[in-house]
Amino acid sequence: MARLNYHHLYYFWRVASIGHLTQAAEQLHLSQSALSAQIKQLENNIGQPLFEREGRRLVLTDVGKRVQLYAQDIFSTGEELEQFLKSGNTDHTHLNIGFETHLSRNFIEAFITPLFSEPTVSFTLYARTMDGLMDGLLNHELDIALTNRALANDVHGILWQNQLVARQSVAIVGPYGEQPKQSFPEGYEDKTWILPARNMGIRSVFESFCATQQYRAEIKAEVDDMAMMRLLARDSGFLSVLPPVVVKDEIEAKKLQVYQELPQAYEHFYALQMPRKFIPEVLLHLLRSHQLE
Repeated sequence: MARLNYHHLYYFWRVASIGHLTQAAEQLHLSQSALSAQIKQLENNIGQPLFEREGRRLVLTDVGKRVQLYAQDIFSTGEELEQFLKSGNTDHTHLNIGFETHLSRNFIEAFITPLFSEPTVSFTLYARTMDGLMDGLLNHELDIALTNRALANDVHGILWQNQLVARQSVAIVGPYGEQPKQSFPEGYEDKTWILPARNMGIRSVFESFCATQQYRAEIKAEVDDMAMMRLLARDSGFLSVLPPVVVKDEIEAKKLQVYQELPQAYEHFYALQMPRKFIPEVLLHLLRSHQLE
């Protein structure tokens, strides 16, 4: 085998990480045919195929999966070094923190609050989709990402690090002073609901709870964004199901109140990272301050 061409290996790594040749070509500012030719040269040099086609999808071969792991170590470390050199070796630390777009802003504020008292620390917050958060971590554009779902280790072949940083109970919340006197479901027959969308874990918990109580909710709206849930819970006059932390200010102002917590129902919040050679001390301290026992 000829000496390994790291230029070709980098292109392979980007395609394997993204999972789509067309998207990788766009990000690399190459034509699809040119990128395909570069990967083909790498396969010819290795003497084995790295991808195989399943319909329109490119799937890694067993050899391709092994090569991806080595390439991940090589280029991830290189990009981490590049980001470190760009930042400069100073006493000041800047953190890039991503969060999933639908997350509760109250949770995010609670997570970053310890940074306010750090005079040599600044930070930037980025709202992104889950795919955007993974891309940001892979490219070392983000130091950490906040989500409400753990990420499996086999996504993009990365050993993702998921730390549980908060656990919030889930409750029925409604207008202040209008709580039914009876326990659920009595007194809730004529209530209208604003519920989390069906793709959210809170929704399935609520539906299971309703099933055990033989209750059918009259649904006015379904929402997959906690910021919008907060507004609708506050302004609609309908009942909602969400962690009380989302409407903490409204509860304190006596605009809303918790009617009932759902038994054994929680929303979990995670800090997501990928393996790194160096983690800033301030980030380690922040994660320790939120570590749950």
